[in-house]
Amino acid sequence: MTEHQNIHHLSYEDKEVILVGTAHVSKESVELVDTVIKSEKPDTVCVELCQSRYQTILQKDRWENMDIMKVIKEKKAFLLLSNLILVSFQKRIAEKLEVEPGQEMLTAIETGKAVGAEIHLADREVRTTLSRTWRLIGFWTRIRLLAELLFSFGSATDIEKEDIEKMKQQDILESLLAELEKSLPTVRQTLIDERDQYLAQKIRTAPGKKIVAVVGAGHVPGIQQYWEQDIDLEKLETLPPKGKVTSIIKWVIPVGIILFVVMGFSFAGSAAGTNMILSWIIANSVLAGLGAVLALAHPITIFSAMAAAPLTSLNPMIAAGWVSGLVEAFARKPLVKDFQALADDILTVKGFWKNKITRILLVVLFTNLGSALGTFVAIPLMVRVFG
Repeated sequence: MTEHQNIHHLSYEDKEVILVGTAHVSKESVELVDTVIKSEKPDTVCVELCQSRYQTILQKDRWENMDIMKVIKEKKAFLLLSNLILVSFQKRIAEKLEVEPGQEMLTAIETGKAVGAEIHLADREVRTTLSRTWRLIGFWTRIRLLAELLFSFGSATDIEKEDIEKMKQQDILESLLAELEKSLPTVRQTLIDERDQYLAQKIRTAPGKKIVAVVGAGHVPGIQQYWEQDIDLEKLETLPPKGKVTSIIKWVIPVGIILFVVMGFSFAGSAAGTNMILSWIIANSVLAGLGAVLALAHPITIFSAMAAAPLTSLNPMIAAGWVSGLVEAFARKPLVKDFQALADDILTVKGFWKNKITRILLVVLFTNLGSALGTFVAIPLMVRVFG
């Protein structure tokens, strides 16, 4: 077939690999994928999908199987919320351009099966990618990352069809996080660079002698860069251990606060010690409660956030947001219609606050943020006792 700027030829041992770079929301990419596979009739078609994303494309009712309580208990609310924001960004662009998100991958699967090719999933499990990212960054970096993703809502409405050619040069994550690239190298490393390595290894070791690999065009340079390197997939699939410094700090702060209060009672008197305790309770309660209010939480949830924050801030094993999130889930139990409407509700900021599922996630996020701020506000208030 006629050569195309987004078609690249690679080889590995006795394998011939045709690498097709696509824009994830481009009709032209869908047509290119269909044409290449029909023309080449490969033994194997590799797609930039993991098992869960593969099921997401095939199962339209995937959200209805979500256990929101389990998500909160397993401390994965941040992960789910960030994933939903990314899905929203891609869906909004695709809707604007009248193409199904991931259509080029679905076309690769359907056309591949039609020509008798084996379908090979080449991407790392998305939960592993997000979990590795989460494990390698701190709390405030997570907040900044989510804020950047939330602000991306506005940018999606400004994208016109002609801008898609520019997007072909970037992964959807890369285009969203371009601003953070210099200050948050870890984010790029796990979301982009590691996946380039993973894709390169999975594609070149796929079965068959002729392989068509369909990936986002932003991954093509990275795949080419790592093509000759032997990549350890097990290492890329393993969650890094929690940082010792972070774990120590989680215990040092609450122990330090307790000792500080004891010192207040011992050296400044019972009135001063009592004031220190009140400062701690008020700062944590008010700001955690304010976070719940910003998430439009149920009144009972707001009260639970205020009651839990002063105690959970002293317990590294529990977060105020997990408590308020569970209370919100009980107070406003998501209904079947909420799960059914989730795919549409995540397309707008209003929808995120309206849908009971995403509102629960926002309650967890904003309550935790308020509680964390409360800790930093309380400390200088407590220090004044010794002034």
